[in-house]
Amino acid sequence: QVQLVESGGGLVQPGGSLRVSCAASGSIVSIHGMGWHRQAPGKQRELVASITSGDTTNYVDSVKGRFTISRDNARNTVYLQMNSLKPEDTAVYYCNADVTDRSGVGIYRTGNYWGQGTQVTVSS
Repeated sequence: QVQLVESGGGLVQPGGSLRVSCAASGSIVSIHGMGWHRQAPGKQRELVASITSGDTTNYVDSVKGRFTISRDNARNTVYLQMNSLKPEDTAVYYCNADVTDRSGVGIYRTGNYWGQGTQVTVSS
């Protein structure tokens, strides 16, 4: 069973920085695309940033130039470095990944997995 666990959220003042991490565990064979989504109170969940297995990145316009997504394949981990944070960045941040794991002898499956979320609050 694949699990994604986020860490690194917290309270930060406007203009500050924060880095959130998401580590995948389980009988992982390979991790394909990974991404960070966020959901603010009363709003729909939105894709913030994504990164392919070839390290191609994509960002929502509102975070371009401020956020950087990266991955460490040796650690099965994806990061989101957030700089120049604004109050409107306040949300629960979720990581998401497409993962191929070994579910049995000679049996492989690819699924889409989500972490439990980590709260990021930007406030003075």
